[in-house]
Amino acid sequence: MSKEFVRGVAIGGSKAEEENMGQEVREYETDGEDTKALLRANEEDFIQGLIDAAQFASEETQRIEIIREGRLFFAFNIHPLSSEEYEKCKKKYTKYVRNKQLGMKLPEDTDRIKYQSAIIYEATVDEDKEKLWDNRKVWDALNARKDRIMNGLDVIEYSLKAGEKDKILEAIDKLSGYDDNLEEVAKN
Repeated sequence: MSKEFVRGVAIGGSKAEEENMGQEVREYETDGEDTKALLRANEEDFIQGLIDAAQFASEETQRIEIIREGRLFFAFNIHPLSSEEYEKCKKKYTKYVRNKQLGMKLPEDTDRIKYQSAIIYEATVDEDKEKLWDNRKVWDALNARKDRIMNGLDVIEYSLKAGEKDKILEAIDKLSGYDDNLEEVAKN
């Protein structure tokens, strides 16, 4: 029996989301003194929570499947990106010009296509980078078609449709903590 696929990009839930679905969260209203007492009483839990949160960000992954016309073409796993990784990609693919009046460099234009591919590349887990984006056999096969593959970003560009890239970028952003509930989290 074959599995039927729906066209597009399939994004699975992260394993951590599935494991934490049953956890209860309660809210308490406290005054200044009660807040200090609560913080002191739970300091070890908060410290452990910070350590766990840092570990969680480095271990969380999500599976991405590229499906077209009911056929699974390939799949890979992504992990969340840090602010520094986003910024590194942006700087690398932004053209800067020197403003003589201000005496400093200002961004002129960002190569959006390369920037998007760089984000996908950086978010792909290392094992899948090697199998897909950095695979010399893939490069050679695509170069035989005259696609001019020079690096992993070129493989991403030639193998993913624009809409697929957008959906993958949304998944990376959500996994990295940029989702619609961000305002709600900030208020609390």
